[in-house]
Amino acid sequence: MSFKRRRVLQMLSYAFGSSFVLPPIELAVEAQNPAQSSTPAPTAKAAAKGESGATEREKVAGIGGFFFRAHDPKALANWYQQHMGIALTPTSSDATVWQQEAGPTSFTPFPETSHYFGDPQKVWMLNFRVHNLDKMVAQLRAAGIEVKVDPQSYPYGRFARLNDPEGNPLQLWQPS
Repeated sequence: MSFKRRRVLQMLSYAFGSSFVLPPIELAVEAQNPAQSSTPAPTAKAAAKGESGATEREKVAGIGGFFFRAHDPKALANWYQQHMGIALTPTSSDATVWQQEAGPTSFTPFPETSHYFGDPQKVWMLNFRVHNLDKMVAQLRAAGIEVKVDPQSYPYGRFARLNDPEGNPLQLWQPS
């Protein structure tokens, strides 16, 4: 695999992987650094100041966009709008951009050899938070979209998997 592709895989995995997705035992196997401390991270303010009392470091506030190649971008954008409720990127100043709700976002790289995303040719998986997994699954199935619901309920929620029309893996997550 080329360095450039590997780098893109890393970046997308960081942005859209999910430590909430795998049970703890699988996460330890899948994650690149399973030996990370389980202690909570220090607050941003404490981490930014450090021992020397230096000024706070700037950090990102969230994910501002997700950009990817598609065979038919217009059709795929319409599919996401129709079935996932994601507003298309505005083309004029009077239109509004999709506003996601505040909530947890996992940021987890996976090894290149991970089978967790399904098709080994796919280098990213997008995880969407939902309020009612059963209702969302029923809605997608009514539209003829195949969805596989994980029968197990985890301490952090429930999950379902599907693919968009171009075969990109998606995961739905209803937090506990």
